[in-house]
Amino acid sequence: MGVTDTARQLWSKFEVLRDLEASVHELMAQHEAKRPLWFPSELLGPAPGESAEEHRRAMRKRAEGIPDHARAAVALNLLTEEGLPHFHRVFASHVGEDSHWRAWLNLWTAEEDRHGQVLHDYARDTDLLDQRRLEAIQFEYIRAGFHPTWDQDPYRVFAYTSVQERATQRSHAETARVVGEYEPTLGEVLEKVAQEEARHFTFYRTIFDQVLQRDPDAALESASHILPGIDMPGVTIPGFRDFAEVVRRAGIYGPWDYLKIVQEQIRYWKIDKLSGLNEMGRRAQDRIMQIPDRLRRIAELIETRSRARTFSFEVVFNREFAME
Repeated sequence: MGVTDTARQLWSKFEVLRDLEASVHELMAQHEAKRPLWFPSELLGPAPGESAEEHRRAMRKRAEGIPDHARAAVALNLLTEEGLPHFHRVFASHVGEDSHWRAWLNLWTAEEDRHGQVLHDYARDTDLLDQRRLEAIQFEYIRAGFHPTWDQDPYRVFAYTSVQERATQRSHAETARVVGEYEPTLGEVLEKVAQEEARHFTFYRTIFDQVLQRDPDAALESASHILPGIDMPGVTIPGFRDFAEVVRRAGIYGPWDYLKIVQEQIRYWKIDKLSGLNEMGRRAQDRIMQIPDRLRRIAELIETRSRARTFSFEVVFNREFAME
């Protein structure tokens, strides 16, 4: 395919995005109507009649019981959230300055920023993590940046954000389940973040559904390159693979969860029922429909090869812990 054809395809995709302006405006209004606006100081502040110091002391005491594998999961969630607003350029390059797309991007960035802030504030107030090491990892992570291979294709961006937001929602919700029995405040914070990620997910997968309706062949081709497997935005966090392995072993998020997410999107987007496709669209449709079986084989292989091992993270005070 020549440069001219590539440029023509990209221009066509931008035309579809412009055609979706009214939908973006409507979805954003629905999002804000359903979303109660909250701030970290409200979630972490003292109850009426309780002093700030008494409140922090009680939280710190409860946090002492959080096991180290759960602390590692919180660290991964925290770092990922703190990085996301810095990487919004991946999205920003595809939207105009004066558009509903830009308004949504700014709102999304503001909401994501609070996710990292509230988790960081909690970790600092409770001594949950080694604060100096946490800040050093955050610096290295943001310095490394996030440079995916798909960022020049707006359709791939929205296929990615659909599954990424769902994966992030799952990770926060399941981490909330793990820590909630030890520290209800942290459980409530993580659940609040998960609920907002679910609303972001609803926005992105609805947008991609409308892209499919307008340009099914190109949308399927783009999705076929994303759905086989995604790197989360935190992939450049130092030690990311070990963090992810702890999260998998803790039952928070892993290959089986990603399989379910892909199956959800295939059903929601009705990919198997799309008809009237050209040759490119049909090939992409076939590839997508084969993805769940491949993901299942990968999940089974990882599970079969998994052996008990120990982990330690500087951000979790270098304490060793064992996991099956």
